Amino acid sequence: MEGDIQHQPVLLAEVLDLLITDQEGLYLDATLGLGGHSESILRAISPKGRLLGLDMDLEAIAISERRLKAQSERFSAFRANFRSVAQVLEERRFFPLSGALFDLGVSSLHFEKAERGFSFSREGPLDMRLSPDNPLTADTIVNRWPEEQLALLIKEFGEDPAARRIAKGIADRRRKRPFASTVDLASFIASILPRAAGIHPATRTFMALRIAVNAELENLTRGLEGILPFLKIGGRLAVISFHSLEDRIVKRLFASFVTHGHCKVVEKAAGGIRPSEQELEINPRARSARLRVVEKLR
Repeated sequence: MEGDIQHQPVLLAEVLDLLITDQEGLYLDATLGLGGHSESILRAISPKGRLLGLDMDLEAIAISERRLKAQSERFSAFRANFRSVAQVLEERRFFPLSGALFDLGVSSLHFEKAERGFSFSREGPLDMRLSPDNPLTADTIVNRWPEEQLALLIKEFGEDPAARRIAKGIADRRRKRPFASTVDLASFIASILPRAAGIHPATRTFMALRIAVNAELENLTRGLEGILPFLKIGGRLAVISFHSLEDRIVKRLFASFVTHGHCKVVEKAAGGIRPSEQELEINPRARSARLRVVEKLR
C-alpha cells in the first residue's frame, strides 16, 4: 500500500460472488482507484482471465500499477473518465466483457491527501478535482458562482435543507474575504449551522461541490449507458453507490435495461445489497454503500 493511505475495498466478497461468472473472461474495473477490487478480481479469476482498469487520476493509476505489478500480463490500466468507456473499450478491442464494476465516489487517496481538497477536516486548497485537466475547481464555485446558483447546487446535489442559508452565508462572507481553504469553508459553515448528531454541517456542501466539479452524475449516466453493448450475453454489471443521487440514477437505468429486455436483476435484496455489520466494524466509511447488479440477457 502507498505510504500510510489505508484502503479497504467495499462490499468485496459480494462483488466477487456476483460479478465473476467466467474464470477466463475479460473484466473491467471502471473506477480503478487504489486497485483493491482489481487485485481481488485478478486473484479470483484464472490465469487466462484479464482485467482493464480505468481512472482519471494519474496518481491512482501509478499506485495500482505498482500494486499489481506481478499481474502485468493480465492487468492494464488506462487513464480515462468512465463516461468514455465505450470509446476506450472499442479502441483497445477489450470486449466482450464478462463483468464490469463501477465503484463510485472518491477513494481513500483523495480524502487522505489534504492537497487534493476533498476533506473538510484537513487544511487544503478548495480544489476537489479528480483530474488536473479539469478547469473547474471548488474555489471557482464557492468564490465566484452567484448565490442563487450556489443555493441550487447545494440543494440538488447536497440534498441539504439549509442550502439557501448556507449559500447566503457564503455570499456575504466572500464579499469581505474570499474563502481560502477547505478548513476555512468548513469552519464557516459550522459557525452558521447547528451540528446534527455525528454529521459535520459541511458534509453535504462538500459532497455537492465535489459532484459539481467532477460532473459525477452526468458521467455516471453516460458510462452505464455506454457499457451495455460491450457486455457479452450473461455478462454482469455491478455498481456500488454511496449516496441517494447516484443510486437513483443506477436504479433508474437498471430498471430501463430490465424493462427493455436487455438485462435481469441479479441481487435479490430489496434496494440493493448493503454492507454487513461485520464489514462496518472494520470499515465505517462503507456505511452508505449500496451494490446493485444486473446480468445481460441479449
